[in-house]
Amino acid sequence: MAWIDARLDCLSADHMTIWNLHEPSWREYKSAAWYVERLRAEGFDVEAGSGGMPTAFCATWSNGDGPTIGGYAEYDAVPGQAQAPVPYRAPREGVSQYAAGHTDPHSALGIGSLTGFLAAKAMMEKHNIPGRLKFMGEPAEKMCGSKPVHAAKGYYDDMDAAISFHPHSFPALTNGCFWDTHSAPYWSRIYTFECDTPETWQQSKANTGIAHTHFSARAPGAIDAVCLMYSAGKYMKESMLPHHGSWTLNEYILKAGHAAADNIAPGLGQIQYSFRGPALSMCEQVFEVLDRNAEHIAAMTHCTLTKAWITRCRSGLPNHAMARLAFANFAEIGPPTWPEEGKAFARQIMQGLGRDPLDEPFVDGHDRLTPPWEAEQAFRAQLPAWQTHIAADDYVEYTWHAPTVRLYVARPTLASPDGYRYGEWTRNAMGGVPACIDPMWSTAGRVISATILDLLTDGTSLAEAQREFRDRSGGGVRGPDWTAPLLPAGFDAPVGYGWPEYVCTARGEGWSHPA
Repeated sequence: MAWIDARLDCLSADHMTIWNLHEPSWREYKSAAWYVERLRAEGFDVEAGSGGMPTAFCATWSNGDGPTIGGYAEYDAVPGQAQAPVPYRAPREGVSQYAAGHTDPHSALGIGSLTGFLAAKAMMEKHNIPGRLKFMGEPAEKMCGSKPVHAAKGYYDDMDAAISFHPHSFPALTNGCFWDTHSAPYWSRIYTFECDTPETWQQSKANTGIAHTHFSARAPGAIDAVCLMYSAGKYMKESMLPHHGSWTLNEYILKAGHAAADNIAPGLGQIQYSFRGPALSMCEQVFEVLDRNAEHIAAMTHCTLTKAWITRCRSGLPNHAMARLAFANFAEIGPPTWPEEGKAFARQIMQGLGRDPLDEPFVDGHDRLTPPWEAEQAFRAQLPAWQTHIAADDYVEYTWHAPTVRLYVARPTLASPDGYRYGEWTRNAMGGVPACIDPMWSTAGRVISATILDLLTDGTSLAEAQREFRDRSGGGVRGPDWTAPLLPAGFDAPVGYGWPEYVCTARGEGWSHPA
């Protein structure tokens, strides 16, 4: 704890570095480079571009023979969320309002995890504690992107335990850990429609006998294909699954023609579907319908069809031993506390929205702990008995390779006694104000470091966690009933698509979507 206390100012500046880069999924070039440079300076061996992903990394450090403890940083931001650190709604200076910003925020997630691993490393050196630390750089979490790829390529197989940290996002789980109910599978696929031979659509010429594009019926082409796919998905959503359990299906149009309104059939269209649901069987049902829609629509619009997975996640696997250990450390360290400066910023937001500023502006419970088993009861109260997974996050991939704890620490969220709904920009703004966000990630760093050290030194926690992992995972990695990664080992990460990003042209620096 003293090691962290002495470095809080420097670590706070580190957090702001990543927050100010605010790079979106698969395009976190500067953020990943910062981590690689920093970890190498701290004595880690770092593989940049791990798993064939340009913005991923794998950093390892060893202090002699001993267990390998894993963890990770995330650093992707979300398009359309470029909120400035001010108490009113405004994009960051100099960027489009459609540019990316940190929502969860992954900037603090990464620095909190880094803090924990660096503090543990310092104590391992000081007290000659043997063991190995493995710290991964995980891009594109908002697409559940990198972890299924790292898992498929074996990066987690040598871990003896892992720690997954996320800023608080569940009202019933203020400061604590997941218990039985973990995150659900998340699958995503892109359907690409191409109209490469529009001239073969209806071979007959126009009545005038003029063989010219403007005198012939135009092939429907790729824009029509995307529009039909979008509409068909909406119409058939009710028929994809039974009406029970919490699940969502979202779509995103990447391409729709080439921005030309001529009498030429649009050649390229792409639509991405992302599904999160409580069970793998539900994922299979949904994409069976979407695949069938796409095949028929391609034939209707005179297009060829390409289907490509973006991600396929497994279901999260509980580990009570890891949850008990992390929560015991959390209880000893205590929840985050916010300084008056942070509360004053929150009150400014309230006042600017025409609301009476509260003495305690953050939601009730942010400053107390919730034991995992109590949080579990709150989860179960809102779910059907058969549903054991909710929401989605690709940390679930770690849970199938090593005993893993999912740690949650409260982030500042404005209180609303009368049920008033604040815009997400309010939380995004506080993510860029050190007095608001630093207590969250620094508390996480403390819990993570203490948990790592217990796993390496107490003689019982790690063995207990591994026994439970083997029981729950079907015999451990590659055991008889183990669920293997759902992507093939040779999977190429989907970095080549036209994802939103920052661009630099002769017109200057900008954002790939129009301002």
